[in-house]
Amino acid sequence: TSGLGGCMGWCVVHPFNTIAVRSNLASMQGTTFSLQKTLSEHGVASLYDGISAGIMRQVFYATSRFGLFETFRDYLHEIRGKTDFAARVGIGAITGGMAAYISCPMEVATVRLSNDATLPPDQRRNYKGFVDTFARVIKEEGIATFWRGSGPFVQRAMLVGVFQVATLDQFKQTYAQMLGQKKGSIPNVFCAAMTSGLIYSVATMPLEASKNRMASQKPDPATGKLAYTSTLQTLRTVTAKEGFFALYQGFLPYYLRCGGHTVTMFVFVQLLRDAYRKYAV
Repeated sequence: TSGLGGCMGWCVVHPFNTIAVRSNLASMQGTTFSLQKTLSEHGVASLYDGISAGIMRQVFYATSRFGLFETFRDYLHEIRGKTDFAARVGIGAITGGMAAYISCPMEVATVRLSNDATLPPDQRRNYKGFVDTFARVIKEEGIATFWRGSGPFVQRAMLVGVFQVATLDQFKQTYAQMLGQKKGSIPNVFCAAMTSGLIYSVATMPLEASKNRMASQKPDPATGKLAYTSTLQTLRTVTAKEGFFALYQGFLPYYLRCGGHTVTMFVFVQLLRDAYRKYAV
């Protein structure tokens, strides 16, 4: 249910991801992103560019993240006889990083498909879809390209794991006490997820920006070298050339994607589990 719920939730928030990627990469291309221009030139449907890769990412990322978390948590509980807050944070970071590394090829495909339409015509890759993206990347750039940007992607996922575990449940409790909400209800999870999402969006946006640039870049035509080679080098280069806040371009849609996906995934997972208990058990 976690994997399927993640896929269903992604269908809701994918447009926010597309806007965030395009806005974030606009400065790398020396342009300014305009949502109005994008909609007038490419239509609303263009916000769903890369949806197939995004769903495949959730198949691998959400499933492996929650599956690994529960497996590691239960195994550690057997050894230690308890599962405390520190254990959840540590396991959340480790399993989040593992899931990100597993799903990195889908992340690269999602970034490229989402942003391709905004590039100048002579720079577009003109991928036809998820399968075509995979086939051409392997043929033209080599399979290792799928892990270009894996460093910041894994680091971001580890931070998300830490912040979600550290803050989501706490905010559920806080809002239950402050607003009289039933803990675990949809309004309670919505408030907690959007607040938790704000915190980890601020913390992880620079890593998201680094991942987007590393995943979408092309080698320099003259030297054949890549502009971005590691997380730290990317952060330093972008800050020096474009300013620190260039790393936060596209923050609002990124935040709506992060918080929104937590909420929608929770809702769909709960609906799926209820349906399973009603019809399958």
